[in-house]
Formats: sequence, C-alpha cells, structure tokens
Amino acid sequence: MKKSIWTEQLYDYLNNEEDARSCTDIDENACRYTPKNYFLIMFSNILSKLGDTLSNPKTVLTWVMSFVNAPVYLISFIVPIRESGSMLPQIVIAGYIRTKEKRKWVYVVGSVLQCLSIMAIGFVTLYTSGATAGWSIILLLIVFSLSRGLCSVASKDVLGKTIPRQRRGRLKGYTVSVSGVLVLLAGFYLMYRSKSGADVTFYSYTIFFAASMWLLSALVYAMIREFPGETSGGKNGWKEAMERMNIVRSDTNFRNFIIARSLLLCSALTAPFYVLLAQDILGKEGYLLGLFILVNGLASILSAPIWGRMADVSSKNVMVISAVIASALGIVMFVLVTYVPILKHATWLYPLAFFLLGIAHSGVRLGRKTYIVDMASGNRRTDYVSVSNTIIGFILLITGGISAAVSVVSTEGVILFLSLFGMLGAYRCSLLPNVQIVDKR
Repeated sequence: MKKSIWTEQLYDYLNNEEDARSCTDIDENACRYTPKNYFLIMFSNILSKLGDTLSNPKTVLTWVMSFVNAPVYLISFIVPIRESGSMLPQIVIAGYIRTKEKRKWVYVVGSVLQCLSIMAIGFVTLYTSGATAGWSIILLLIVFSLSRGLCSVASKDVLGKTIPRQRRGRLKGYTVSVSGVLVLLAGFYLMYRSKSGADVTFYSYTIFFAASMWLLSALVYAMIREFPGETSGGKNGWKEAMERMNIVRSDTNFRNFIIARSLLLCSALTAPFYVLLAQDILGKEGYLLGLFILVNGLASILSAPIWGRMADVSSKNVMVISAVIASALGIVMFVLVTYVPILKHATWLYPLAFFLLGIAHSGVRLGRKTYIVDMASGNRRTDYVSVSNTIIGFILLITGGISAAVSVVSTEGVILFLSLFGMLGAYRCSLLPNVQIVDKR
C-alpha cells in the first residue's frame, strides 16, 4: 500500500505500523479512515482538554468564585457537581445514544452546550457578584456537567468504532502529552499575570477563551468519518436504564472493575487537598495557581505517552502502578507534614508532590479509560461506560462530604485516608483480567 498522505505516514510512525495496518475490533470500512480519524480525535480532545484546564473547578473556578465573593458553601459544591453531574445521567443518556447509528453528533451537541454554559459563566463573573453570582455559576455548571456526560458516552463509543484496539491507549497518551504542553504555557502565563495583579476581568476573559475551545473541538469532531453501527430500539429510558444496571450483578469482571475504579478515585479527590495544604502552610500567593497548573501540565507531557503505550499492553497494570504511586505519595506527605517540620515549610515540596500526583493521576485515567473501552464492543461498550459512570457519580456525591469534613479533620489526615483507599484500589486492580490482546505480528 502506497502511503502518500502525511496522516497515514505519521500514524504508521507513531503506532509502529510497518506493512499491513492492524484494524483489530473495528469495521473494515472504518479501517481505511483510521489515520485521519486518529488525528481528528486527537486534535478535538486537545482543544477540549485545554478548555477544561482553563475552567477547572479545582483551580480556576474556585479562584473566580472567590473573586466575586460567592458564599464559601457554594464553592465547596463545584467539584462534586462538575464530576458527578456528568456521570449520574449517563445510564439514561446511553439509552438515547444507542438509537443512533452515528454517534459523533451527540458529542458535537454536547461540546457546543459546554461552550455556551462556560461562556455564560464568564458573563456572570463580569456582571454579578455575591450569592447571585454563586448560584448562577452553580446552575450553569450543572448544565455544563450534563453536556459533558453526552460527550463522555459518545466519545468512547466513537473511539471504539474508529480506532483499532492496541492503538487507543497511545492515542490518549499523545493527546494528554500535547495538551500538557499547552497547559504548561497556560501555567506560565497565569504566573506572569499574577505578578502584575490579575483581576476579575482577566479571569473572565480566560473563561471566555476556555469556552471557545469547546466550540473548536465540536467543529473538528464533526469531520470524523464514522460509519453506521449497531443500534437498539427506543424503549422507556428509565426502564432500559434499570435493565442495564443488571449487568453489574451478572457480569463479575465488570462489577470488579467498578469496585476497583471507585477506590482509584483517590488520585483525583486528593488533588485539591494538596493545593489546600500548600495554601495553609505557604500562604495564598497568586503565583501558586499558575505553579500548580504548570507542574500538572509538565507531568502530563512526561508521563502520558509512556502510560499510553503501557496501557495498550496491559491497562490493568497501568492502573495498579499509578494507584500505588498516588497512594504512596499521600502516605509520605502525611508523614513529612506531621513529623518533619523542617520539610513541612519547604516551598519546593508541594509543587513536587503535585507533579508526582499528576503523573500518577494521568496513569489512572489512561489505564481505566483504555480498560473499559477494550472490555467490550458495540452497545455492550456503551452500557459499560454509562453504568460505571452513573455508579461512580453516586460515589462522588458521597465522598463530596469529605470537603465539609476538612474543617474538623486535618487536611493531611484526609490525604492519608484517601491514600489508604487507593492502596486497596491497586490491589483490586491487580485481580482484574487483562483485556488487551497481545499482537502476534
């Protein structure tokens, strides 16, 4: 086969393709468009990830709500709402998606809605303040989260239909790595602007820019060549949702995956507590926001391609290794902060810890996303994604109470508590079967 198109040449180089292209687990027609779709998905995801970074509830939105004097109790809700709001309705959303032969348009609609909701948050930031601003941002964040749920289910299914198995992990790895470069630049810029006194106008314009990333992501995603896939009839949404929940009871491997994934939430849930710990001990200097964004981007650049390649061989091993790193880090930080006062006040300690946590969290995300996509195909994959995300959404709401407990429990104590659960999660992941098929070529 003559490779005259640069996308084919670059695709073959990145995935070590030599003669015949591997098209495991996808349609023969889709195989012909794999290189083009590979880079369209990558570029679209890069844009959306940059938008996510510049409107991250753990950093930027918390900062913005503080600037507009929103009530503190509302600020504590933004992370659980943003995460669980996109997961809880997915089991019902999946019922609608299953009726569509082409599912990329579901992602496009969801991405446009995310753009509009984040843009509205920018206007709220500019023109309102206090409780009015706080409640408005919460309501818009709910719209954003529901729209994000549309994209989550649809994107995994489109990925499974257009990109061969043992190429998906690398795609995610390259995407996160390139996104990390852009996040790095954003972190440098925010650090630079903080020195000259960044105000509400600056942060609202940052949010406007983030919103535009989702619009561009939708435009790029619309160009993906997706062929019709299997569908199911339009049953009652809730009835069908309850029927799909039965796979948790009947499918042992899937049930064990959900248990393991629940325990792996430690890598995500501990992140804001590292930031809080640094603020409590080092102070709330403006440069800290840019610094944490910067080291998190650097962690993605360095680790994502490695995690991606490892995930194509054994995604369960990636989850085990990354969970151990995140959990061990939390235990070490608890010991240092509690019993080593000299290091407790070291400025370099917290960015370094956040950098290592970023590496670990990148592995957890890549590992579990690749694992669930490779567990099944067709509508079964859609069921797995929607059911697992719905259950995780409930668990996130429950663990969201940890934020309220910070006032009575030490921040480092919460990190230790979550890290111990992470170690249990690593053990549970080690018991999962390997879903990757070893390439014999």
